[in-house]
Amino acid sequence: MNRDVFYFCKIIGKHHQSFYICVNLCASVDKLVMETNKTFYDVIVVGAGLSGIGAAFHLQDKCPELSFTVLEGRAAIGGTWDLFRYPGIRSDSDMYTFGFSFYPWKNSQSISDAQTILNYINETVDNFDLRKYIQFNKKVVESSWDSEAKKWTVEIFDKQAETSEKIECKFLFMCSGYYNYERGYEPEFPDIENFKGVKIHPQKWDEKLDYSDKEIVIIGSGATAVTLLPKLAEKAKSVTMLQRSPSYIMNLPQKDAIANFLKKILPAQTAHQISRWKNILLGLGFYEVSRKYPNFIKNFLKKSVQKQLGEKYEEQNFSPKYNPWDQRLCLVPDNDFFLALKNGKAKIVTDTIKTFTENGIALDSGGTLNADIVVTATGLEVQLFGGMKLAVDGRTIDTSQIHAYKGVMFSDMPNFAIAIGYTNASWTLKCDLNCLFVTRVLNYMKENNYAVCTPKFDHENLNTERLLDFDANYILRAEKVLPKQGSKAPWKVYQNYVKDVFALKYGSITDKYLVYK
Repeated sequence: MNRDVFYFCKIIGKHHQSFYICVNLCASVDKLVMETNKTFYDVIVVGAGLSGIGAAFHLQDKCPELSFTVLEGRAAIGGTWDLFRYPGIRSDSDMYTFGFSFYPWKNSQSISDAQTILNYINETVDNFDLRKYIQFNKKVVESSWDSEAKKWTVEIFDKQAETSEKIECKFLFMCSGYYNYERGYEPEFPDIENFKGVKIHPQKWDEKLDYSDKEIVIIGSGATAVTLLPKLAEKAKSVTMLQRSPSYIMNLPQKDAIANFLKKILPAQTAHQISRWKNILLGLGFYEVSRKYPNFIKNFLKKSVQKQLGEKYEEQNFSPKYNPWDQRLCLVPDNDFFLALKNGKAKIVTDTIKTFTENGIALDSGGTLNADIVVTATGLEVQLFGGMKLAVDGRTIDTSQIHAYKGVMFSDMPNFAIAIGYTNASWTLKCDLNCLFVTRVLNYMKENNYAVCTPKFDHENLNTERLLDFDANYILRAEKVLPKQGSKAPWKVYQNYVKDVFALKYGSITDKYLVYK
């Protein structure tokens, strides 16, 4: 008995009570067939990083009757935390909000290194027996929706076998992040071919690179550059962070004293949840004050840096041209960045590149920077949906023309969702809520015998706006591919966890914009 028979019985069963037993029998057999041949699933999750593992947990926990698989293009779980290998890589958010809501962060360090984060992800996977759902080396190339068949056909390239295959699903859940895993962003540097030293992007870091006693120039001023500088300075002869424009930088203790105290007196999950909400509310409060009183926060951040650096403080190196949270704030654990500047082995230069020379960089100001190694910490290349092609009923989807529904689903995209994080808070906070919303939609569809759920944008009564009110360069470069948002809820992306809790975890999953069939 195959799927076609099942769908036939199901259609007849809607009109003839006598087919009820047939429908249920076929459903049971159909599920067995699907699980045996592994070519059809109720849900396909793409990506086995933080968001993909979160999706797997919530599907297993809240939708136990649905079959699903997780397709991972690489040979290991962990996403960013397995891919990036540059020195000092760590979280730029506290781990009580960056970690999973359902599994406590037990390490004493709130700002943690990549290996510890990767260990935590693997521990979570094994604790909840999620590894059985993951298919490795399966890169999704293209996905096509067929409205008549009410299913997605997903084309996969098996990197290990070097073969292509197609599998099908009812619902497609993208948890593949938002950047290109194959390469980072690098601008066109003038006369870069003149440089005789080593040029390397952090995303493609060579772990065999010996930078001991070398002169290093880091191009960039974001979180990656701020993370690299103190670590490289431990072995290098000198490290210079060359920035075109400064970023806002704030010091935080690497260990959360309150969280560590709570862990001693409370059960692990209880302590985790209290610490999580403490940091959520503190983060939201700081963000709201920053947006309402930008000059106050500017002065606060500058004075904090000045206090740390003393006579080493130079105004031009810590005076961004934008307001706090127009771009993401850089966090420094236990002053490591400032200590590296104070001890003389590292420095910041705010200038622009005139040209590369054989031995380094000539600056527009007339100065020069000698370099054995140049690290281009110049950002990410935004890539939606893992770079796969998307089509609905034969029509290729232009992602710049679709609108985000509650930051989870997209207009005119049937049975399709995404898990993506905040720009002003921890990535995992929003991903977790998106996963919860998806499971609620899936259960509602099952309970009411719906096969399709499609958000419909109201072009007549709603205005179209940029998806993100965020001026980071990687976002600005991606405007041509990023979806849009609407002028009012539920099409407005608020970047506010408390609002999203009510909208996604407790809010209605039925409204005039969400069409079930």
